Amino acid sequence: MGLITETNAQYYSGQQVFNGDGVKTSFICNFNTDLVATTSSTNANFIVTVNSVIVTNFTLSNNIITFPSAPANLSIVLVQLQVPSVWENYGSYQYISLDNIINNFLVAYIGEDKLIAKCKRTDVMFHAKRGLQEFSYDTLKSVNSQELTIPPSLSLAIPQDYVNYVQLSWVDATGVKHIIYPTRLTSNPKELPLQDSAGVPTQGNFGQNLQAAQSITDTRWANNNNLNITGQLTNQELNNADIYDWQWWKMAFGQRYGLEPEVSQKNGWFTINERQGKFSFSSGLVGKLIILEYISDGLASDASTKVPKMAEDALYAHINHSILSTRPNVPEYIVQRYKRERSAKLRNAKIRLSNIKLEEFTQVMRGKSKWIKH
Repeated sequence: MGLITETNAQYYSGQQVFNGDGVKTSFICNFNTDLVATTSSTNANFIVTVNSVIVTNFTLSNNIITFPSAPANLSIVLVQLQVPSVWENYGSYQYISLDNIINNFLVAYIGEDKLIAKCKRTDVMFHAKRGLQEFSYDTLKSVNSQELTIPPSLSLAIPQDYVNYVQLSWVDATGVKHIIYPTRLTSNPKELPLQDSAGVPTQGNFGQNLQAAQSITDTRWANNNNLNITGQLTNQELNNADIYDWQWWKMAFGQRYGLEPEVSQKNGWFTINERQGKFSFSSGLVGKLIILEYISDGLASDASTKVPKMAEDALYAHINHSILSTRPNVPEYIVQRYKRERSAKLRNAKIRLSNIKLEEFTQVMRGKSKWIKH
Protein backbone atom coordinates (compact mmCIF):
# COMPACT_ATOMS: atom_id res chain seq x y z
CA MET A 1 0.00 0.00 0.00
CA GLY A 2 1.40 3.38 -0.98
CA LEU A 3 2.23 5.95 1.66
CA ILE A 4 0.82 8.93 -0.25
CA THR A 5 -2.81 9.44 0.73
CA GLU A 6 -3.43 12.92 -0.74
CA THR A 7 -4.53 13.63 -4.29
CA ASN A 8 -2.76 16.24 -6.40
CA ALA A 9 -5.60 18.68 -5.70
CA GLN A 10 -5.22 18.19 -1.97
CA TYR A 11 -1.45 18.60 -2.02
CA TYR A 12 -0.95 21.44 -4.50
CA SER A 13 -4.21 23.40 -4.14
CA GLY A 14 -5.29 22.38 -0.65
CA GLN A 15 -8.70 21.31 -1.95
CA GLN A 16 -10.85 18.24 -1.33
CA VAL A 17 -14.15 17.86 -3.20
CA PHE A 18 -17.17 15.77 -2.19
CA ASN A 19 -20.43 15.14 -4.02
CA GLY A 20 -23.61 15.59 -2.01
CA ASP A 21 -26.28 12.90 -2.39
CA GLY A 22 -29.04 14.31 -0.19
CA VAL A 23 -28.41 11.61 2.43
CA LYS A 24 -24.82 11.85 3.70
CA THR A 25 -24.21 14.49 6.39
CA SER A 26 -20.57 13.69 7.30
CA PHE A 27 -17.51 14.01 5.07
CA ILE A 28 -14.07 12.67 6.03
CA CYS A 29 -11.08 14.84 5.04
CA ASN A 30 -7.68 13.16 4.70
CA PHE A 31 -5.28 16.08 4.29
CA ASN A 32 -1.84 15.55 5.77
CA THR A 33 -2.54 18.80 7.62
CA ASP A 34 -5.17 18.58 10.37
CA LEU A 35 -8.20 20.81 10.02
CA VAL A 36 -8.56 23.37 12.81
CA ALA A 37 -11.83 25.14 13.56
CA THR A 38 -12.35 27.97 16.03
CA THR A 39 -15.33 29.83 17.44
CA SER A 40 -14.68 32.43 14.76
CA SER A 41 -14.71 30.91 11.29
CA THR A 42 -12.33 33.63 10.09
CA ASN A 43 -9.56 32.11 12.26
CA ALA A 44 -10.00 28.54 11.02
CA ASN A 45 -7.35 27.09 8.73
CA PHE A 46 -9.95 26.08 6.14
CA ILE A 47 -13.27 27.12 4.60
CA VAL A 48 -16.18 25.03 3.38
CA THR A 49 -18.35 25.89 0.40
CA VAL A 50 -21.45 24.20 -0.96
CA ASN A 51 -22.03 25.04 -4.63
CA SER A 52 -19.49 27.89 -4.29
CA VAL A 53 -21.30 29.45 -1.30
CA ILE A 54 -19.37 29.63 1.97
CA VAL A 55 -21.10 27.80 4.81
CA THR A 56 -20.34 27.80 8.54
CA ASN A 57 -23.15 25.66 9.97
CA PHE A 58 -21.12 22.48 10.49
CA THR A 59 -19.15 20.76 13.23
CA LEU A 60 -15.60 19.39 13.04
CA SER A 61 -14.22 16.37 14.89
CA ASN A 62 -11.10 14.37 13.95
CA ASN A 63 -11.08 15.92 10.45
CA ILE A 64 -14.71 14.87 9.91
CA ILE A 65 -17.05 17.67 8.82
CA THR A 66 -20.69 17.12 9.78
CA PHE A 67 -23.62 19.21 8.56
CA PRO A 68 -26.92 19.45 10.47
CA SER A 69 -28.70 18.39 7.28
CA ALA A 70 -27.42 16.58 4.23
CA PRO A 71 -26.32 18.74 1.27
CA ALA A 72 -28.66 18.41 -1.70
CA ASN A 73 -28.18 15.72 -4.32
CA LEU A 74 -25.50 16.57 -6.94
CA SER A 75 -24.26 19.51 -4.85
CA ILE A 76 -20.49 20.18 -4.73
CA VAL A 77 -18.97 20.33 -1.24
CA LEU A 78 -15.49 21.89 -1.31
CA VAL A 79 -13.05 21.99 1.60
CA GLN A 80 -10.28 24.55 0.98
CA LEU A 81 -7.19 24.90 3.17
CA GLN A 82 -6.16 28.48 3.86
CA VAL A 83 -2.68 29.97 3.67
CA PRO A 84 -0.35 29.23 5.47
CA SER A 85 -1.78 25.74 6.05
CA VAL A 86 -1.34 25.01 2.33
CA TRP A 87 2.36 25.91 2.61
CA GLU A 88 2.75 23.71 5.69
CA ASN A 89 1.42 20.81 3.67
CA TYR A 90 4.16 21.17 1.04
CA GLY A 91 7.15 18.91 1.65
CA SER A 92 5.36 16.99 4.40
CA TYR A 93 6.24 13.62 2.82
CA GLN A 94 9.87 13.99 3.91
CA TYR A 95 8.79 13.74 7.56
CA ILE A 96 7.29 11.05 9.76
CA SER A 97 5.29 11.95 12.86
CA LEU A 98 6.52 11.11 16.34
CA ASP A 99 3.34 9.09 16.95
CA ASN A 100 4.17 6.89 13.96
CA ILE A 101 7.75 6.50 15.23
CA ILE A 102 6.42 5.27 18.58
CA ASN A 103 3.87 2.92 16.98
CA ASN A 104 6.48 1.46 14.59
CA PHE A 105 8.92 0.89 17.45
CA LEU A 106 6.31 -0.93 19.54
CA VAL A 107 5.56 -3.24 16.61
CA ALA A 108 9.11 -3.89 15.41
CA TYR A 109 11.22 -3.95 18.59
CA ILE A 110 9.03 -5.01 21.52
CA GLY A 111 7.42 -8.40 22.10
CA GLU A 112 8.04 -12.09 22.47
CA ASP A 113 11.27 -13.40 20.86
CA LYS A 114 12.60 -9.84 20.61
CA LEU A 115 15.38 -8.18 22.55
CA ILE A 116 12.91 -6.05 24.55
CA ALA A 117 10.22 -8.46 25.71
CA LYS A 118 8.05 -5.91 27.43
CA CYS A 119 7.95 -2.13 27.59
CA LYS A 120 5.25 0.43 28.35
CA ARG A 121 4.19 2.84 25.64
CA THR A 122 4.84 5.73 28.03
CA ASP A 123 8.49 4.63 28.38
CA VAL A 124 8.92 4.52 24.61
CA MET A 125 7.25 7.93 24.33
CA PHE A 126 9.63 9.43 26.91
CA HIS A 127 12.78 8.16 25.19
CA ALA A 128 11.42 9.14 21.75
CA LYS A 129 10.82 12.71 22.92
CA ARG A 130 14.23 12.92 24.57
CA GLY A 131 15.81 11.61 21.39
CA LEU A 132 13.96 14.19 19.30
CA GLN A 133 15.18 16.94 21.61
CA GLU A 134 18.81 15.83 21.40
CA PHE A 135 18.64 15.36 17.63
CA SER A 136 17.10 18.83 17.23
CA TYR A 137 20.18 20.52 18.69
CA ASP A 138 22.74 19.31 16.17
CA THR A 139 21.28 16.80 13.70
CA LEU A 140 17.79 17.67 12.48
CA LYS A 141 16.75 20.63 10.40
CA SER A 142 15.19 22.30 13.41
CA VAL A 143 16.16 25.95 12.80
CA ASN A 144 13.18 28.30 13.10
CA SER A 145 13.26 31.91 11.94
CA GLN A 146 11.32 35.13 12.50
CA GLU A 147 11.27 38.39 10.53
CA LEU A 148 11.10 41.28 12.99
CA THR A 149 11.70 45.03 13.16
CA ILE A 150 13.83 46.45 15.97
CA PRO A 151 11.72 48.98 17.92
CA PRO A 152 12.98 52.17 19.61
CA SER A 153 13.42 50.16 22.83
CA LEU A 154 16.20 48.22 21.02
CA SER A 155 14.85 44.97 22.49
CA LEU A 156 13.00 41.96 21.09
CA ALA A 157 11.39 39.22 23.18
CA ILE A 158 12.96 35.76 23.00
CA PRO A 159 10.64 33.46 20.95
CA GLN A 160 8.33 31.18 22.88
CA ASP A 161 9.97 27.94 21.66
CA TYR A 162 13.54 29.29 21.82
CA VAL A 163 16.40 27.06 23.01
CA ASN A 164 19.48 28.74 21.49
CA TYR A 165 20.19 31.24 18.72
CA VAL A 166 21.79 30.37 15.40
CA GLN A 167 22.22 33.75 13.74
CA LEU A 168 20.83 37.27 13.79
CA SER A 169 21.01 39.41 10.65
CA TRP A 170 19.60 42.72 9.48
CA VAL A 171 18.23 42.96 5.96
CA ASP A 172 19.06 45.85 3.63
CA ALA A 173 16.87 47.37 0.89
CA THR A 174 17.99 44.73 -1.61
CA GLY A 175 17.06 41.81 0.70
CA VAL A 176 20.68 40.89 1.51
CA LYS A 177 21.46 39.71 5.03
CA HIS A 178 24.14 41.38 7.15
CA ILE A 179 25.20 39.31 10.17
CA ILE A 180 24.80 40.91 13.61
CA TYR A 181 27.42 39.63 16.04
CA PRO A 182 27.26 39.15 19.82
CA THR A 183 29.50 41.52 21.74
CA ARG A 184 31.65 41.56 24.86
CA LEU A 185 31.67 45.37 24.89
CA THR A 186 28.75 45.46 27.30
CA SER A 187 26.62 43.13 29.41
CA ASN A 188 23.09 42.88 30.81
CA PRO A 189 23.16 42.57 34.62
CA LYS A 190 20.87 39.92 36.08
CA GLU A 191 20.01 41.76 39.29
CA LEU A 192 19.76 45.50 40.06
CA PRO A 193 19.92 45.84 43.88
CA LEU A 194 19.43 49.31 45.36
CA GLN A 195 22.29 50.40 47.64
CA ASP A 196 22.66 52.69 50.59
CA SER A 197 25.38 55.30 50.93
CA ALA A 198 27.83 52.64 52.11
CA GLY A 199 27.19 50.49 49.03
CA VAL A 200 25.22 47.82 50.95
CA PRO A 201 22.09 46.45 49.23
CA THR A 202 18.90 47.56 50.97
CA GLN A 203 15.99 45.28 51.86
CA GLY A 204 12.25 45.73 51.84
CA ASN A 205 9.65 44.70 54.42
CA PHE A 206 9.97 41.00 53.56
CA GLY A 207 13.77 40.87 53.69
CA GLN A 208 14.26 40.84 49.93
CA ASN A 209 16.79 43.10 48.21
CA LEU A 210 15.09 46.11 46.64
CA GLN A 211 15.60 46.25 42.87
CA ALA A 212 16.06 49.24 40.59
CA ALA A 213 13.48 49.65 37.84
CA GLN A 214 16.02 50.15 35.05
CA SER A 215 19.58 49.01 34.45
CA ILE A 216 22.04 51.92 34.15
CA THR A 217 24.28 49.76 31.95
CA ASP A 218 21.41 49.02 29.55
CA THR A 219 20.50 52.72 29.41
CA ARG A 220 24.04 53.82 28.60
CA TRP A 221 24.39 51.15 25.91
CA ALA A 222 21.07 52.17 24.36
CA ASN A 223 22.07 55.86 24.34
CA ASN A 224 25.51 55.46 22.76
CA ASN A 225 25.80 56.49 19.13
CA ASN A 226 28.30 53.80 18.10
CA LEU A 227 30.75 56.49 16.89
CA ASN A 228 33.41 55.76 19.47
CA ILE A 229 32.13 52.44 20.71
CA THR A 230 35.41 50.94 21.85
CA GLY A 231 36.49 53.97 23.86
CA GLN A 232 39.78 53.96 21.93
CA LEU A 233 39.17 54.58 18.24
CA THR A 234 38.50 58.00 16.75
CA ASN A 235 35.96 58.55 13.99
CA GLN A 236 38.75 58.47 11.40
CA GLU A 237 40.08 55.20 12.78
CA LEU A 238 36.61 53.70 12.75
CA ASN A 239 36.31 54.57 9.07
CA ASN A 240 39.62 52.90 8.37
CA ALA A 241 38.55 49.84 10.36
CA ASP A 242 35.54 49.37 8.07
CA ILE A 243 32.99 50.61 10.60
CA TYR A 244 31.60 53.00 7.96
CA ASP A 245 31.26 53.22 4.21
CA TRP A 246 33.98 52.44 1.71
CA GLN A 247 36.66 55.11 1.42
CA TRP A 248 39.47 55.63 -1.05
CA TRP A 249 42.15 55.11 1.60
CA LYS A 250 41.08 51.47 1.97
CA MET A 251 44.05 50.43 -0.18
CA ALA A 252 45.73 49.56 3.12
CA PHE A 253 42.64 47.70 4.39
CA GLY A 254 43.61 44.72 6.55
CA GLN A 255 46.98 46.19 7.45
CA ARG A 256 45.90 48.30 10.43
CA TYR A 257 48.04 47.41 13.44
CA GLY A 258 45.99 46.19 16.40
CA LEU A 259 42.77 45.80 14.41
CA GLU A 260 40.12 43.96 16.44
CA PRO A 261 37.82 41.86 14.21
CA GLU A 262 35.13 41.95 16.89
CA VAL A 263 34.57 45.69 16.39
CA SER A 264 35.84 46.02 12.82
CA GLN A 265 32.42 45.79 11.22
CA LYS A 266 29.42 48.05 10.78
CA ASN A 267 26.53 45.63 11.23
CA GLY A 268 25.97 46.32 14.92
CA TRP A 269 25.94 44.08 17.98
CA PHE A 270 23.52 42.26 20.22
CA THR A 271 23.44 40.83 23.73
CA ILE A 272 21.00 38.45 25.41
CA ASN A 273 19.25 40.11 28.33
CA GLU A 274 18.45 37.16 30.62
CA ARG A 275 16.79 39.44 33.19
CA GLN A 276 14.10 40.61 30.77
CA GLY A 277 14.12 37.58 28.47
CA LYS A 278 15.01 39.68 25.44
CA PHE A 279 17.62 40.29 22.76
CA SER A 280 19.15 43.76 23.16
CA PHE A 281 20.70 45.58 20.20
CA SER A 282 23.10 48.46 19.70
CA SER A 283 21.54 51.83 18.93
CA GLY A 284 22.56 51.87 15.25
CA LEU A 285 20.09 49.04 14.54
CA VAL A 286 16.90 50.86 15.55
CA GLY A 287 14.22 50.46 12.88
CA LYS A 288 16.16 47.75 11.03
CA LEU A 289 14.42 44.71 9.62
CA ILE A 290 16.11 41.62 11.05
CA ILE A 291 15.91 37.85 10.68
CA LEU A 292 16.23 35.88 13.92
CA GLU A 293 17.24 32.26 13.38
CA TYR A 294 17.10 29.99 16.41
CA ILE A 295 16.96 26.36 17.52
CA SER A 296 13.90 24.76 19.11
CA ASP A 297 13.68 21.26 20.59
CA GLY A 298 10.99 19.97 18.21
CA LEU A 299 8.45 19.47 21.01
CA ALA A 300 6.98 22.94 21.34
CA SER A 301 3.75 22.05 19.54
CA ASP A 302 2.07 19.05 17.98
CA ALA A 303 2.78 20.45 14.52
CA SER A 304 6.53 20.40 15.13
CA THR A 305 6.79 16.84 16.50
CA LYS A 306 7.94 15.28 13.28
CA VAL A 307 11.17 13.58 12.25
CA PRO A 308 12.89 13.64 8.85
CA LYS A 309 12.73 10.17 7.35
CA MET A 310 16.50 10.31 6.83
CA ALA A 311 16.88 10.25 10.62
CA GLU A 312 14.10 7.76 11.37
CA ASP A 313 16.39 4.75 11.80
CA ALA A 314 18.72 6.76 14.04
CA LEU A 315 15.83 7.58 16.37
CA TYR A 316 14.85 3.89 16.58
CA ALA A 317 18.45 3.09 17.55
CA HIS A 318 18.41 5.87 20.15
CA ILE A 319 15.21 4.54 21.75
CA ASN A 320 16.60 1.00 21.71
CA HIS A 321 19.81 1.98 23.47
CA SER A 322 18.05 4.27 25.95
CA ILE A 323 15.68 1.51 27.08
CA LEU A 324 18.35 -1.18 27.31
CA SER A 325 20.85 1.02 29.14
CA THR A 326 18.34 1.91 31.87
CA ARG A 327 17.19 -1.66 32.61
CA PRO A 328 18.75 -3.96 35.21
CA ASN A 329 20.22 -7.35 34.30
CA VAL A 330 20.92 -6.40 30.68
CA PRO A 331 24.43 -7.64 29.79
CA GLU A 332 26.88 -4.80 29.28
CA TYR A 333 28.06 -6.14 25.92
CA ILE A 334 24.49 -5.78 24.60
CA VAL A 335 24.25 -2.21 25.89
CA GLN A 336 27.59 -1.36 24.24
CA ARG A 337 26.52 -3.02 20.98
CA TYR A 338 23.44 -0.84 20.73
CA LYS A 339 25.39 2.20 21.84
CA ARG A 340 27.71 1.72 18.86
CA GLU A 341 24.72 1.14 16.59
CA ARG A 342 23.13 4.38 17.81
CA SER A 343 26.35 6.30 17.22
CA ALA A 344 26.78 4.89 13.69
CA LYS A 345 23.21 5.56 12.64
CA LEU A 346 23.28 9.07 14.11
CA ARG A 347 26.45 9.78 12.13
CA ASN A 348 24.77 8.52 8.96
CA ALA A 349 21.76 10.75 9.66
CA LYS A 350 24.00 13.80 10.08
CA ILE A 351 25.72 13.07 6.76
CA ARG A 352 22.41 12.62 4.97
CA LEU A 353 20.85 15.75 6.44
CA SER A 354 23.94 17.87 5.78
CA ASN A 355 22.68 17.87 2.18
CA ILE A 356 26.13 17.88 0.60
CA LYS A 357 25.81 17.68 -3.17
CA LEU A 358 28.85 16.62 -5.19
CA GLU A 359 28.20 19.18 -7.94
CA GLU A 360 27.96 22.04 -5.44
CA PHE A 361 31.09 20.86 -3.62
CA THR A 362 33.16 20.64 -6.82
CA GLN A 363 31.89 24.06 -7.91
CA VAL A 364 33.30 25.60 -4.73
CA MET A 365 36.56 23.64 -4.92
CA ARG A 366 37.25 24.80 -8.50
CA GLY A 367 38.46 28.08 -7.05
CA LYS A 368 41.08 26.31 -4.96
CA SER A 369 43.65 26.31 -7.75
CA LYS A 370 43.48 30.09 -8.27
CA TRP A 371 46.59 32.10 -7.54
CA ILE A 372 46.22 34.66 -4.78
CA LYS A 373 48.13 37.82 -5.64
CA HIS A 374 49.64 39.90 -2.91
